Amino acid sequence: MTKLETIKVKLNIATKEDANYIDNKIVEFNARTVPFTQVKPLININYVLKDNDGSIIGGITTTLYCWKVLYINVLWIDEPFQKQGYGSHLLDKVETEAKKLGCSLAHLDTFDFQAKDFYLKHGYEVFGVLDDCPPGHKEYFMKKKLS
Repeated sequence: MTKLETIKVKLNIATKEDANYIDNKIVEFNARTVPFTQVKPLININYVLKDNDGSIIGGITTTLYCWKVLYINVLWIDEPFQKQGYGSHLLDKVETEAKKLGCSLAHLDTFDFQAKDFYLKHGYEVFGVLDDCPPGHKEYFMKKKLS
């Protein structure tokens, strides 16, 4: 009997704590393999827009990770407030903050029914496309060099 045959492995649904443990382990591996260029491995740069009543009408969530690379997770503006410059303001704010922290590269993903043209207008370029995600649509992977 081999060593692997003697090991009992059980598959479980991960708890939040399990997921955090796994995330921390890959961060540790990454740090050993390619040393980080920022002290804190993950820095969130998030902003929210609120109307006069305090209701959220938009926001952006991002992470500056490990090597001063900005990942834009979500940029959302409520439909009645779209096309008024709020998205551009949020994107510019985050890019400015990231540059102050030494960032020179940003990336994101968006779908064909979301904001590809918005990002193209702001200097992002497509570096990859996933077809039929979801079926009949495309997911675009985009990047921008921040100067």
